[in-house]
Amino acid sequence: MKITGLEVLTLPDHGDSMMLVVVDTDEGIHGLGEVGIRSRQRAVAGGLEHLAELIVGEDPRRIEHLWQVMFRRGFFPADRILGAAIAAVDVALWDIRGKALGVPVHELLGGRVRDHVPAYVHVGDGYHDRAWFLDRCRDLVAAGWRHLRFASPHDADGTLDARRCLRDSVDLFHQVRDAVGDEVELILDVHTRLDPPEALTLCREIEAARPFFVEDPLRCENPDSYRMLRTRTGVPLAAGEQYGSKWEFRTLIEDDLIDYARVDVGVAAGLTEAKKIAAMAETHHIKLATHNPLGPVTAASSLQLNLACPNVAIQEHQTDPDPAIAALFTARPTILPGRVELSELPGIGVDIDREAARRYQAAAAERPHLRTADGAFTNW
Repeated sequence: MKITGLEVLTLPDHGDSMMLVVVDTDEGIHGLGEVGIRSRQRAVAGGLEHLAELIVGEDPRRIEHLWQVMFRRGFFPADRILGAAIAAVDVALWDIRGKALGVPVHELLGGRVRDHVPAYVHVGDGYHDRAWFLDRCRDLVAAGWRHLRFASPHDADGTLDARRCLRDSVDLFHQVRDAVGDEVELILDVHTRLDPPEALTLCREIEAARPFFVEDPLRCENPDSYRMLRTRTGVPLAAGEQYGSKWEFRTLIEDDLIDYARVDVGVAAGLTEAKKIAAMAETHHIKLATHNPLGPVTAASSLQLNLACPNVAIQEHQTDPDPAIAALFTARPTILPGRVELSELPGIGVDIDREAARRYQAAAAERPHLRTADGAFTNW
């Protein structure tokens, strides 16, 4: 079997762009992957053009070999942008391998260790209408969700005042806890918006409300910054969605600075790398909480990883695509309130009507631009 081509599909998704990669072979088997970075897709597209030159004509079954070539060739190792391109190709190669053998990918990763994967849901960003937001939490719980995620608030005009964000986050978290009771797990995503002093106070102020974890309380560039936070708060910490390789995860894992590794299969160089990160995390009793605010392809590849890894806590689920886009997928994961169902379909368990998908051309939406009160740029 030889790789004959690589095609990129861009589909609209709630005002954004879902970037998919199809790898074709001379035996008529194709694989599907998804790019996990939506904010810099033109840069990723350039990486995919380069990767196509490296892999066309190669045997798609040599997944580890091709991963090494894609990540290391050209002298400079891959970064997060190229890592996201590699991730999409790597998942597509696993999809091809599973389809060629007639088995789901989790069988190739060692077989399933669970019957389904627990999932959490996004509440949404309507926290400025507090009554609506709390009703939304209650409705999700009534529908069967047992893990809810929401982000730290910022002002509606795009201003982020760190101290006000701290106060509003603490207030919101306790209100949600009172609204849904003690049996529902709550996840607060700080979204790298706070500096260490505010992040520390926030974590300590919500400890009594027992968060399932606090996600990305600090920026990712310097993992050592988690050392201070780790020693001064008892809340479980989660991080890693912006990391593109096992080497970037190394400090957080080896120094026990987190409780949950937020591996994104579409960013961290694919299933080949994600499985290795999971093994590293297992040696430190760190569980996976896979990142996936994306589409059905990343949901499917995350499902395959999570079915085969023993140290998995939960999988992220944001929302389904718009109905017209969802209809393009001829197979996709079954997501019920609180869980992603087992799939026994060959490959990663998702496929698309490619001819219909080619009719769409979507551009990635620009991320929101937050600023401080004095006009300085700050993290969204």
